[in-house]
Order: sequence, then C-alpha cells, then structure tokens
Amino acid sequence: MGWFNRRSRPDGTIPTKLDREGDRDDLAALADFVASRRGVEFYLEPETTATDTTVVAIAHDGEWIRRRTGSPGVAAKLAHRHAVPLYEAARTGYPERMRAWNRAHPERRAR
Repeated sequence: MGWFNRRSRPDGTIPTKLDREGDRDDLAALADFVASRRGVEFYLEPETTATDTTVVAIAHDGEWIRRRTGSPGVAAKLAHRHAVPLYEAARTGYPERMRAWNRAHPERRAR
C-alpha cells in the first residue's frame, strides 16, 4: 500500500508531510528583517516531523519573525553573510525580550 513509504530527498533526509520547504522568499524575509532592525540574533530550530528547519530572528527590542531555511547549513551561511550570531534554540532558549515583546503585542500571537 505504501503508507510508510516516503521517498527520500537527494540529500538522504525524508521530507516532512505537513509543511512546505523553505524557499528564497523565506531567506529574503530574514535578510530584510536583519537590514531593517538593530541587534538581530538568529535562533535555529531543528527540523521536526511537522516543519522544516526554521530560524527565529529576534531584534534588540524583542520583535521577531520565524522563517524556514531548509537546513542548518543554509541558516549558518545566512547568519555569516549578515554578521548575525546564530544560536541553537534547544540549547540556549529564547531571550526574555522576545517574551516581553509578545506580551506587549498580543495581536501578533500565532493563531
């Protein structure tokens, strides 16, 4: 029947079923965020069965965006290109300023 037969990608990883791949628009959104804000840091979120690898870009005031990057390597290249620090969210957690910004802007909560 093929229920458990998902085709692998050329790089050997299995594609996620519930999400789309990261694309140029995602990378452009991260680059625009870095260019238009001060003190931006990237927090890498690993790929899961539901989502592709993502990066949360957090500005000095706590404003943030999350976009797909496709792989940790792409995220690292983007961070290096824009001279932005890259942290692993699973190891470091998110900064308090992000939570404070979320409390101050409830209209931006995920729906």
